[in-house]
Amino acid sequence: MSLRIAVVGVGHLGKHHARILAALPGVDLVAVVDINAARAQEIAAANGSIGLTDYREVLGKVDAVTLAVPTERHRDIALSFLTAGVHVLVEKPMARSLVEADDMIHAASRAGSILAVGQTERFNPAVAAARPLLADPRFIEVHRLGTFPERSLDIDVVFDLMIHDVDIVLSLVKSEVEAIEAVGVPVLTGRVDIANARLKFANGCIANLTASRISRDRVRKIRFFQPKAYVSIDYAAQKLEVWRLIQGTGPTPAIEGGEVPVQNEEPLKRELADFVEAIATRRDPMVTGADGRRALALATQIAARIAEATTP
Repeated sequence: MSLRIAVVGVGHLGKHHARILAALPGVDLVAVVDINAARAQEIAAANGSIGLTDYREVLGKVDAVTLAVPTERHRDIALSFLTAGVHVLVEKPMARSLVEADDMIHAASRAGSILAVGQTERFNPAVAAARPLLADPRFIEVHRLGTFPERSLDIDVVFDLMIHDVDIVLSLVKSEVEAIEAVGVPVLTGRVDIANARLKFANGCIANLTASRISRDRVRKIRFFQPKAYVSIDYAAQKLEVWRLIQGTGPTPAIEGGEVPVQNEEPLKRELADFVEAIATRRDPMVTGADGRRALALATQIAARIAEATTP
């Protein structure tokens, strides 16, 4: 029996949810929903589904939904489905506040619904290939730079872009953050468009994260430095490089390494397939509501430090 799914919000990202879900085995894309009727019809026609303008029309007709609507609508729409026992994948950031995130987590728990959060870089094949190689990172350097998007301008760059890397770092460093320094600047909008955060973990690891949505070039890279090894990931190209210090017979160690083969695949496809499998097998998704909340909590702390740094 196919899993009945609807996509709510088919803008820049939601249209890809619809495309992928329409082609996934074992999935019936029941409907796509968007407040823009013409957009809903366009995406529905392209994916053999029906277009609707009110998400409440699919209640009782679906087993699961994915939400790719503005952040301010995440909580209310998610609660409508979660409380009805419908499984939900919500795009990042999962909510505007920790209170809203908690509402969603508690609703899912009470109803026995699965709540997944769309932290898509977790599903990047290069990240997956790197995980077994990262034993004890001491320093992490991240650059996520993009051109002006003309979308997601309802949130600042910390919640729009940096939160991807916040989630990745939290998933890899098994320690608590004990200190945060951050600075950010609004340039083209009334919100922070470029930001830098320096995180110090209790185990001594330092992570330096830079995010910008006003850069000329697109850069999405993360580098890990650990004892006797250096690991570099290019998220966009899905490339992984590993370099190691090798002690030979001579007095001077050698540096060996290079590019590691990665089987390229669309991260969003892996994310949606994980969500579908989690529902079918009743296991936790790779990125749970609790994971999404943890990333949101740290992003919120970073945003607070930026506000403190810019307050006269």
